[in-house]
Amino acid sequence: MYVHCVWGTWDRLPLVTPDIRDIVYAAIVGQCEQLGCTVIAIGGIEDHIHLLTGFPTTLTLSELVRKAKGSSSHLITHEIKPQEFFKWQGGYGVFTVSHNQIDTIANYIRNQPQHHREKTIFSTWEI
Repeated sequence: MYVHCVWGTWDRLPLVTPDIRDIVYAAIVGQCEQLGCTVIAIGGIEDHIHLLTGFPTTLTLSELVRKAKGSSSHLITHEIKPQEFFKWQGGYGVFTVSHNQIDTIANYIRNQPQHHREKTIFSTWEI
């Protein structure tokens, strides 16, 4: 099964700054891989993340998102920027993805800054 997950920062604050963006993405990808997921795309802007992944049937969606959010937040607040505020919002959105839509959604995720700058976002895929 393939899913497109979206979650935001606390109060939509611009917390995923350029200096930590790649670290946050790497932490999420690493956690997903530990859970047996295949990350296809990850991207976002300063106030939210998009993740497209295939995941095993032994894993629940809530566990996937909880651990991805938790591991990245823990890394930032305990190792990267322990003196600064960083927190994800409590909720998230998840959309199932058919195999023939993987490339379209992956490209959308990889080009998040451009889509937001040009206002070509898909409102149903944004939270």
